Amino acid sequence: MIYHEGGRRYIPIKFSVRGRDLASAVNDLQSRLAGQVKLPSGYEHTRAGEFNSLKKEQRRLAIIVPASLAVILVLLYVQFRSWRDAFIVLATLLFAAIGGVLALFVTGTAFSISAAVGFTSLIGMATLGAVVFLSGIRRAQLDEDFDRGLEKGSLDEMRPVVMACMVAGIGLLPAAISTGIGAQAQQPLARVVVGGMDTTVFAILFLMPLLVRHFSARNEPEDSIA
Repeated sequence: MIYHEGGRRYIPIKFSVRGRDLASAVNDLQSRLAGQVKLPSGYEHTRAGEFNSLKKEQRRLAIIVPASLAVILVLLYVQFRSWRDAFIVLATLLFAAIGGVLALFVTGTAFSISAAVGFTSLIGMATLGAVVFLSGIRRAQLDEDFDRGLEKGSLDEMRPVVMACMVAGIGLLPAAISTGIGAQAQQPLARVVVGGMDTTVFAILFLMPLLVRHFSARNEPEDSIA
């Protein structure tokens, strides 16, 4: 068959990648084509398919992720009426992302569109857990003194946060370790969420109370003077 696109003939060459990530395979192919293949005048080679989709999604994520974090920050301010609390919640999202990155690194999974979707889902779940936990602390501090309210609120919200993170992590664990048909598409997403939920629990239960105590205590003298 003779294929045409944009008024020009082209020859499609299709291949699949096994045992390595797609991006490094295509980059290796590009370097070898540039060094070993000399095309006649009027001929050129371009890459399409999943690799092209990956590059497009990476460019979109470079815009969408910062914009999403900015929107989340504004919504957190609306929720707590405090930039300090908004940034405390936002700080926990960093640990969620670290867990996802570590999961990909430990399992040797390459970053892909599926992994990008996993990070997006992870940020949403981590934000929800952090908001629930910090809201419980602030409610408890309305009825108790600062330290007692911090302790009581943390203990009261510990169970809901742990349960929510366990449901997300354990629910996707079979997909993270599966090796059947279609596993390559679902493994990156599942591994990102499973790894991110582990560090999210740690960040919310242990790091967030420390951040609340540190920043609130530092600002207490100014509030008392005011």
